[in-house]
Amino acid sequence: MTLQIFVSFDIENDQELYELLLDQSRVPNSGFSVSGGSERVLNAELRGDRLRRRIREADQMIVICGEHTESSTRVGAELDIAREEGTPYFLLWGRREMMCTKPIGAKTAEGIYSWTQQILRDQIDLTLRSARSDARGESLRRKS
Repeated sequence: MTLQIFVSFDIENDQELYELLLDQSRVPNSGFSVSGGSERVLNAELRGDRLRRRIREADQMIVICGEHTESSTRVGAELDIAREEGTPYFLLWGRREMMCTKPIGAKTAEGIYSWTQQILRDQIDLTLRSARSDARGESLRRKS
């Protein structure tokens, strides 16, 4: 099973980080495929049906945190939508050499995971296990 990932990132400052994650998704047996990412849209469209559908249909959202993520209203809006739609997400530290910031609305207790191949794989596997567990539980409820 390959997870479909929506990637939220600060377009103005972190486009190359998105490209790096896209490259990682193309590695055989990566366990994930990027189904979409942040786009340049008008402020009115940040809460639009199209964006909401794209986030809802993803199995998980990865939020790439960069130096200016805290000032990106787009990333904050996408994080809010993920919570409202029940899409699991995690924060990924995008730049080793710089101080990265959490998006607007991120909870204080939410950590930012280091961006290594192993940690990325572990977080994706965690979502896969959770999805399988939920599916088994749903299957058992239907039989009852």
